[in-house]
Order: sequence, then C-alpha cells, then structure tokens
Amino acid sequence: MYIPKSFNETRLDVLHSLVRQHPLGTVITHDGAGLQANHIPFEIAPASDAAPFGILRAHVARANPLWQHTGDTLTVFQGPSAYVSPSLYEEKPVSGKVVPTWNYAVLHAHGRMRAVEDPAWIFALLERLTAQHESARRTPWAVADAPSQFIDQLLGAIVGIEIVIERLEGKWKMSQNRSQHDQLAMAADTGLRLAS
Repeated sequence: MYIPKSFNETRLDVLHSLVRQHPLGTVITHDGAGLQANHIPFEIAPASDAAPFGILRAHVARANPLWQHTGDTLTVFQGPSAYVSPSLYEEKPVSGKVVPTWNYAVLHAHGRMRAVEDPAWIFALLERLTAQHESARRTPWAVADAPSQFIDQLLGAIVGIEIVIERLEGKWKMSQNRSQHDQLAMAADTGLRLAS
C-alpha cells in the first residue's frame, strides 16, 4: 500500500483499536485459482513476545476452503471514511485551485494462517465474539442461550482460524497534508478525526 509519510500510522494501540471498532476484515489469499477474498469478523489478541503485532482470530464454515490455506495472507480492515469537498478549503475562494479527495483510515495485516479444529478453542472464541458484539444491547444474547446440543452441532460445522500478524501497515488519511484551518473544516464537516 502506498503510504505518504504524513499519513503513516504505526501506533499499535491505534491500529488494534481500528480492528476492535471495525472487526469485519477482508482476508486476501492466493491459491491455484488466483486471488481469493473472504469477509470475516475478527477479534484481535494483544501483542506478546511470540506475536509482537498481535493475533487475529475468527471462524469460518468448514465448507469454506479458506481454512485450508497455509500460505501468506493479507487482511484489510477499513475504518471510517468520508468524501472531502474542495469547498472546505481556505484556498478555494483565493485561487480555486483545489480538488475533492477522500479521507479514510485503513489497516493491512500480513501474516500466515493456521486452522484450529479444537472445539473448546472455537467455543471460547464464539463466547468472546458474542460478548463483544452483544455488549451494547439492552438484553445481550449469549451462546448459552441456545440449546447445547444445537451449539455442539454447529461447532462441528465451523473451523477456527488464527493469523499471527507479522507486519502491520496503517494509513490514516485525514487531511494532515493540509493547513490546520482545512483540517478543522474537514473534521467539522465529516466527523473524521485523527486518532489521538
């Protein structure tokens, strides 16, 4: 990904936060049939000595051949984005030499995938993902709300995947290359702001 210096985001906490806030990742792989893309909600585990950039975890249907992939993967997470009108720029009434742009936050996570078929591991992942995504609901649903026989049957139909992140690329294009006036006007108009 092309990342001009002013748009490069390297802070691990900011990058991980994007995944937590926008967990639907696009997993891109290459196999004998060419490039493949799968869209999967992930959780991100914190960095550790064994995984200095963290670990992505998810599950897929056993029928999805993605879990059998053993090569490199690229997982893309898209954060907030917005069109930026040239009418926001202080240069517009002066010379008119302004053009529209698009501001956004995006993360590319590179790593190798491994499949996890351990039912206890998958069950714990399902509980964590459910708790995370149900937490804002007035009456959160829990995995335990479904009949255990039904859950056991579903566990046999899915496979866990884990990607130890080897490299992260973060691009936060939020008009950092513009004047402070333009940055404030863009933020007020779009609601987009730099991560602090």
